Amino acid sequence: MTVTAKTVLSEHTRSEIDRWLKKYPEDNKQSAVLAALREAQHQNEGYLTTALMDAVAEYLGMSNIAVYEVASFYSMFETKPVGRHSISVCTNISCLLMGADDIVDRLEKKLGIKTGDTTADGKFYIKREEECLAACCGGPMMMIDHKYYENLTPDKMDEILDNLD
Repeated sequence: MTVTAKTVLSEHTRSEIDRWLKKYPEDNKQSAVLAALREAQHQNEGYLTTALMDAVAEYLGMSNIAVYEVASFYSMFETKPVGRHSISVCTNISCLLMGADDIVDRLEKKLGIKTGDTTADGKFYIKREEECLAACCGGPMMMIDHKYYENLTPDKMDEILDNLD
C-alpha cells in the first residue's frame, strides 16, 4: 500500500482538517496547519510522527520542512510519545507571585515525576513549565489537554487530577 495523506490520516482527522480549510481562502491552505497538526496529534494519542507530519504537508500542499518547523516551534505539539494527559503550569511572574511554584512542587510530588517526565502508567505528562499561558488574572493556573484551570491551590489541583480518567 502506498503511504499517502489518505492512508495516514484517519477519515475523522481529514474531515476536521476540511472543516478548518473552509475558514480560509482556497489558495491559503497552509493557514490550517495548526489545526491539522492538532488533529493529527490527537489521532495518534498525543504526539506527532514524521509520517503524520508528512501527511499533513501533503494534504495542505506544503513542504515537509515547513510543517516540521511549525510542529517544533509551538509547545502544543509533541514529537515523541507522552502521557495521555499533558499538563502545563504557567510559571511567568504573575503566576509565580500567586503560588505557581507551590503548584509545581505539589504536582511533581503527587505524580512522583519531575517536569518533562511521564508517569510509569502513561497517564500523566508534565510538560516543561510554560513561560506564559495568557491567563495572568487567574493565576496560578495550569493547562491540562488544552483546557485551562485557574485560581489554583494545591488542594484544587489535586481534585482536578483525581477527577481525570
